[in-house]
Amino acid sequence: MAKQEDIDHSLSRVPAEAKEPLWKILLIRIGSICCVSQLVLGATLGFGMTFWDAFWATMLGSVLLQVVSWALGTAAANEGLSTSLLSRWCGFGKGGSAVFGGVVAISMVGWFGVQNSVFGEGMASIIPFTDFLGGLEYPIWAIITGLGITLLVVFGIKAIANFATVFVPLFILVVLYSSWVVMQDHSLAQLISMAPPGPTLSFGAATTIVAGGFIAGAICTPDYARFLKNGTQVFWMTLIGTFVGELGMNLLAVLLAHATGTSNVTEIMLATSSVVGVIIVVASTVKLNDINLYSSSLGLATMINALFNKKISRNALVWTLGIVGTFLSVIGIINYFTSFLTLLGVAIPPVAGIMVIDYFVLRRNRKALAGSHAYRPAPEAQRGCSLPTGAAPDRTDRGAGRAGRGSVRGTAGCSPNRCR
Repeated sequence: MAKQEDIDHSLSRVPAEAKEPLWKILLIRIGSICCVSQLVLGATLGFGMTFWDAFWATMLGSVLLQVVSWALGTAAANEGLSTSLLSRWCGFGKGGSAVFGGVVAISMVGWFGVQNSVFGEGMASIIPFTDFLGGLEYPIWAIITGLGITLLVVFGIKAIANFATVFVPLFILVVLYSSWVVMQDHSLAQLISMAPPGPTLSFGAATTIVAGGFIAGAICTPDYARFLKNGTQVFWMTLIGTFVGELGMNLLAVLLAHATGTSNVTEIMLATSSVVGVIIVVASTVKLNDINLYSSSLGLATMINALFNKKISRNALVWTLGIVGTFLSVIGIINYFTSFLTLLGVAIPPVAGIMVIDYFVLRRNRKALAGSHAYRPAPEAQRGCSLPTGAAPDRTDRGAGRAGRGSVRGTAGCSPNRCR
C-alpha cells in the first residue's frame, strides 16, 4: 500500500515549492482575528471605557501580541517549521517539545470546542426550520458544524486559504453593513466623545483582555507563517492583520457598544436580517476554527513523534481532534470561556519568550538548523546536532528527523549532515 503523503509537512520543513503567496496567508491571519469573539471583546471594552481609552488599550495589547507573532513567525518562515516542532530547537528540546505540543493540542482543541459552541448556538437561533427539534436542535447543529470544519481542515492549508479568500472579505462587508444599520441614527463624533454606558473598566484590565484574547493565536502564528518566504512577509502579515483585525474590529465594537448601550452587540447585529446573521456566524467561525483545529493537529503530531518516534497520519489526527472538540462543544465547554482565557493568559506567554530568546539571542541550535537546510527533514536533536546516521537523506521521506530509512539518534558531537 502506498505511503500517504503529508501535504502539510506536519513533521518536516515546508519546502520552497510549497510556499504560498503573502496575500493568501495574510487572509488566514486576518480571518483568525476578525470574528464574533473579537467583536464581543471590543464591545466589552466599549461598555466600560471611552473610545480613546479603548483605542490605547487595544494598541498596547496588540503591539505586545504582534511582536511575539512577528518574532515567532520569522523563525518559522526561515526554518519552515510549525510552532510545536520549532520549539524543539528553541529552548525546549525533544521532551519539552512533546509537552508543549500536548499543551498546544489541548488548548487549541479547547478553542475549537468554544468556537463550535458559538457556531452551533448561532445556527440554532437563526435557522427557523430546525426549531421542531426542541432540545436536540443545538446538539445536532454543533455536530454538523464541528464535523464540517473538520472535513475542511483535512484538506490542509490550501483549502483553509481558499476558504479565507472568500469568507474574510465577505465577513468584513456584512459586519460593516450591520454596523451601519445599528449606528445610522448616531453621529460618529457623538459616539467617539460619549462616556462609557457601563461600569468603568480599568486600563490594565482592558490591556490584559486584549492580549489574553489572542495570545494562543499569536504563539501559533508559525503554523501558517512557515508557508511564507521570509521575515519581511511575516512583518507585513502581522502589521496589516493588527490594523484590520485587532484594531479595526475592536474599535468598531466599541462604537457599537456606545451606540446601543450594551455589550451584547453581536445579538443586535445578528438581528439586522437573517441572511446577514447566517453569513456573520458561518464566515466568522469557520475561518477561525479551522486554524484552531489545524494547530491542534500539528501539536499532537509533534508530541507523538517526540515521545514514541512515530509519525501518525495527519488526517487521522485531525478527525480524532475534531470529534473530541465537537463533543466538548456539545456538552457545553462554552460555559468555561472566561476561565479558559485567564488560564491561557497566564500559562502560555512564557513559552513564546523562551522560544524567541533562544532562537534570536542565544542561537544555540541555529548552526544545526542552518546545516540541515539542504534536506527537507529538520534536525532531530536539540543538543549540537541533528540528522540520523546512515546514508544521505531520502528526499521522498518527509518525516521529521528521518533520512535514509535509518534510525534516528540525537547525540552530541555530530554535524548537521551526519552523526558519528
